[in-house]
Amino acid sequence: MPTFDVVAEVDLQEVRNAVDQANREIATRFDFKGVNAQFDLADGQVRLSAEQEFQLQQMMDILRQKLTKRKVDIDCMEVDEPVTTLNAARQEVHIKQGVDTETAKRMVKKLKGSKLKVQAQIQGDQVRVSGKSRDDLQSAIALLREVDWQLPIQFTNFRD
Repeated sequence: MPTFDVVAEVDLQEVRNAVDQANREIATRFDFKGVNAQFDLADGQVRLSAEQEFQLQQMMDILRQKLTKRKVDIDCMEVDEPVTTLNAARQEVHIKQGVDTETAKRMVKKLKGSKLKVQAQIQGDQVRVSGKSRDDLQSAIALLREVDWQLPIQFTNFRD
């Protein structure tokens, strides 16, 4: 029986490279001269730190630009609100990995409501879809691509 998996994976090495490039750009930009601003990457979280909140907004634009250049889908970013104190501002960006339970349930509901002859089941942080023919699975892929899931979804492990 043919199957495929719906996953949401982000290449963390590309994220690391984008953060390094963003740090280098901040070091050379004129509007950041003499400003203590930097990006830190740890455990799938990018921490932005600067002196003022508007600098965080500029840094966020730089980060989005660098991630896009490295072909990392920016839908994987979950941006927290900035935290501002008297002399510093911080903001955290979480890199989402895997399909969360709520999104997986919505995917299964969408597939069941489409009247396609496929079965979908949630397996941890992915959704496995199986059907009797390849055509049904390709229709299911097309159906899932139509919806904006707020995740960079990929279709892997396609087997006949």
